[in-house]
Amino acid sequence: MKSTPRTRKLGESVREALADVLMTEVQDPRLELATITSVQVSSDLGVADVYVIAHGGQDRYDALLDGLHSADKRIRAALARRVQMRIVPELRYHIDTSVDEGMRIAEALKDVPPGLAGNAE
Repeated sequence: MKSTPRTRKLGESVREALADVLMTEVQDPRLELATITSVQVSSDLGVADVYVIAHGGQDRYDALLDGLHSADKRIRAALARRVQMRIVPELRYHIDTSVDEGMRIAEALKDVPPGLAGNAE
């Protein structure tokens, strides 16, 4: 999706509203400790890609996505009450793998042999 200042601002508003909805209105244990990292709204404002993370492995991610899909109608209704939009976008949920990849890279860098790290002298 191409990002414009308008869609970036709207995406941030939607992200904040969704975070509030998950904390206050959705009581699904599969959504506990879920974090919305970003929202990218399409240029026609009809679709919003929601990126989420949760601590745990693939099973935890699958449960998180199942919980989000099952609560989608309630989430969109609550979002409509919080964000002033003519049409509430369709929400598409994705796991944000960037945090896991960053942690994996950080762990790999801890194991770099001293000879490969270079001399900073």
